[in-house]
Amino acid sequence: MKNMRFYGYHGVLPEEREDGQNFEIDVELYLDLKKAGISDELKDSVDYSQVYGIIKEITESNKFRLVEKLGESISREILSRFKEVERITVCVKKPEAPIDGEFGWVGIEITRSRNV
Repeated sequence: MKNMRFYGYHGVLPEEREDGQNFEIDVELYLDLKKAGISDELKDSVDYSQVYGIIKEITESNKFRLVEKLGESISREILSRFKEVERITVCVKKPEAPIDGEFGWVGIEITRSRNV
C-alpha cells in the first residue's frame, strides 16, 4: 500500500502537535498468498481496507513526538490483528517537516517481524 495520505499531529515541536501536518505512509505486508491465489477468497488473505482503516485511525487519533513511534505503533497493531502477516515494512514520510531548506520529505522506514 503506497502513498496513503493522512493529516496528523506528530512532531517534536509543539506547533506540529497543535497545528498538524500531512503525512504519507507506505506499508508492505509479507504473507503467504498461495492459499488466496488458489481459492480466490478474501478470507485467505488480508483485507487491505481494514489495514487502511487501522493506519488512518493510528495516524489521525494520536499525537506522537517521533515518527518512529508512529511507525512502530502501526507495525505492532497490524501484526497483532492479522496473524497471517509474517513481516511488515512501514515508511512514514513528513513532506512538510519544519526544516529550513528544500527537500522532498523526511521520515523513517522500519521492518518488523512476528516473534514466533
